Amino acid sequence: MSHLRAVPAAPGSPGRHGSPASVRVEAPGKVNLYLSCGAPGPDGYHPLVTVFQAVRLIERVTARRQSADAVGRITISLEEPDPRVPLDGSNLAVRAARLLAEHTGVTEGVDLLVRKRVPVAGGMAGGSADAAGALLACNTLWGTGLDSEELMCLAARLGADVPFPLAGFTALGHGRGDSLSPLMSRGRFTWVFALAKWGLSTPAVFARFDELVADGRLPGGPRGAEPAPAPEALTAALRTGDVAGVAAGLHNDLQAAALSLRPELESVIATAERAGALRAIVSGSGPTVAALVTDAGAAVVARALEGLPGVVGTVRADAPVAGARVVR
Repeated sequence: MSHLRAVPAAPGSPGRHGSPASVRVEAPGKVNLYLSCGAPGPDGYHPLVTVFQAVRLIERVTARRQSADAVGRITISLEEPDPRVPLDGSNLAVRAARLLAEHTGVTEGVDLLVRKRVPVAGGMAGGSADAAGALLACNTLWGTGLDSEELMCLAARLGADVPFPLAGFTALGHGRGDSLSPLMSRGRFTWVFALAKWGLSTPAVFARFDELVADGRLPGGPRGAEPAPAPEALTAALRTGDVAGVAAGLHNDLQAAALSLRPELESVIATAERAGALRAIVSGSGPTVAALVTDAGAAVVARALEGLPGVVGTVRADAPVAGARVVR
């Protein structure tokens, strides 16, 4: 197990008492069914329209009460060490616990134990799921009593992808992607995710997207232009459980930028579709490729993808699933 040095929380009133010694929360990863990016505004952020779907790749966060003398300490550990996951104050789960402590005046410490199942640095919001899980777990452990709307507001302060793991299921995101509206979705969708041997930096992908738009190689309007709305055909297919219709509506504005930075992803997409996937796209900013498949075809697609040199493995998951929830 890999451990972290203490990260001080902000001073404030004493922590609440009478809550359990530990709280376990599960929170899902996500796939973007649709992602449209507008031109960056004066703040440098791109306005987005996106359709999120929560997938059964579940991060587990256990918040454990620290000893009485560990006032304000926030520590974190992983069940399975991974050098790609920061174990200091930059970890999003640590930042979530610190933000909740500052917001509520809690000075109690907490130890966070994380079991990761969402691919790391794969464009599937595993770190955001950890942050959402930490918010809910610490809110319960400390007895701070924030409701779901208040937790959502704190989540949005941590990052654009953090609110969605709290909500789960299927949702339409606006703004930076953190303003959410639930979408009706019937039935079950099966995904095979191809995990790349290397990562992709989200800022680098957005920067490349801007370059491609500026060069005229991608459609895009003037600075401040709004993203395209989610097509009615996609939302209608979700409402009726039309898997083929959802496959036809899959879209990611960042895919061309990801492919430009990592051309190897083109063969991953093509291989998935040749093997029988209904459709395959880059998930978020990548490098994970998400293939929407039939149950019967999932194993064939996974085997085909695992034979590619740039793919370290595959995972299969169904969707949509619930958002973050206390399980103990």
